[in-house]
Amino acid sequence: MANSKRKPAFTACGDAVLDSISDGVFTVDLNWLVCSFNRAAEQITGISREDSVGSFCWDVFRSNMCEAQCALRETLETGKPLINRTGYIVDADGNRIPVSVSTAVLRDENGKIIGGAETFRDLSEIETLRSELKGKCSLGGFISHSSSMCSVMELARAVAGSPSTVLISGETGSGKEVLAKAIHEMGTRSKAPFVAVNCGALPDTLLESELFGYKKGAFTGADTDKPGRFAAAGEGTIFLDEIGEISPAMQVRLLRVLQERCYEPLGSNKTEKTSARVIAATNQDLSKLVEKGSFRQDLYYRINVITLNLPPLRDRKEDIPLLADHFVEKYNCLYGRAVPGITPEVYSAFLNYSWPGNVRELENTIERAFVLCGSKRISLTHLPAGIVGKTDEKPKGKSIRMQTDQSEKNAILSAIKRNNGNKTAAAKELGIHKTTLYRKLNKLGIE
Repeated sequence: MANSKRKPAFTACGDAVLDSISDGVFTVDLNWLVCSFNRAAEQITGISREDSVGSFCWDVFRSNMCEAQCALRETLETGKPLINRTGYIVDADGNRIPVSVSTAVLRDENGKIIGGAETFRDLSEIETLRSELKGKCSLGGFISHSSSMCSVMELARAVAGSPSTVLISGETGSGKEVLAKAIHEMGTRSKAPFVAVNCGALPDTLLESELFGYKKGAFTGADTDKPGRFAAAGEGTIFLDEIGEISPAMQVRLLRVLQERCYEPLGSNKTEKTSARVIAATNQDLSKLVEKGSFRQDLYYRINVITLNLPPLRDRKEDIPLLADHFVEKYNCLYGRAVPGITPEVYSAFLNYSWPGNVRELENTIERAFVLCGSKRISLTHLPAGIVGKTDEKPKGKSIRMQTDQSEKNAILSAIKRNNGNKTAAAKELGIHKTTLYRKLNKLGIE
């Protein structure tokens, strides 16, 4: 706190009005002296109005935004308001408090800028709830409400510390490599390399040299020795993605590595040892490939020591709102933006879509929306036509009104479920008044 105070250039009026606002509000003049400080600001910061008014704002607020990212300074320089920029302040007791900040300029009767106003909302409760939700079922890059996903995560934690080979099965885009990385990072090999190889993207000759390396002169163009991915993994983990795509000849070579923990680089007669842990993944049913004779049974049993089956996103739709919010946060950080979130209509469209590309498609959809939405909330106009126009049900003969009602019903039921039956909280999430929610419940026949 400043040792001496100066007299502000102006004194804000309407203290009674400001005190009725639940968000913290303060104003400054062009000398950055605090001119007003409402009751909510006192409660959030733990600093009294008497100690604040007349002090420099940076003496009152110790914030990560006070230096290069001061929202109020940016507004005074550009004349443009800022909405919902996130950061944190440090209160009188030294506690770090997450806040959402909005700013605007103050003008006199002639339109001349005489200062600025900032409102800030305490996000502590929201952050706590978010942490609890994520902590309920989280693993590496995975967050989930789904019981099926939670079972997969529990098994992944159990196998992380073992050297056993793991097979991860799941559709394209369901997060097989993310899960493999999480298993690696939780285990005793976490400080060693994690090396990924897409077996389905390379022909046999290239895949063999990629996995096992080659010696100088092994083939035309081999001017120097090159170690393979097994050598690069060392004591770490090698992730063999789309293992169901490899040829029978490569299956024999890989079987030897798993059985004897050794291999020969191309053009070499010397056997190399490997102690890398193998995690394999496939989007195919390997047992059916074994029945057809296109995948070796002995290799299948070698890699199928522990199997983790990732459910597709369409079978765990309760995770869609959680994942969508997570990706909004992610791209806000990556792009330095403050997109406030997603409209209820978008949640409804997401829940009615089948997501053939799974989590990867959802993330790509959110990233696309970021390109189009600017600083606005993501709405239906920012989504691809295929997502807005396609649903799982695809009802025939139903009117647009019936389809709209069904989408609205799904959105309401999902919001109530996410809020554990609390209709007031569900209404707030949906952006409608509680009485409006009850009216819709009666109209749609929801018990």
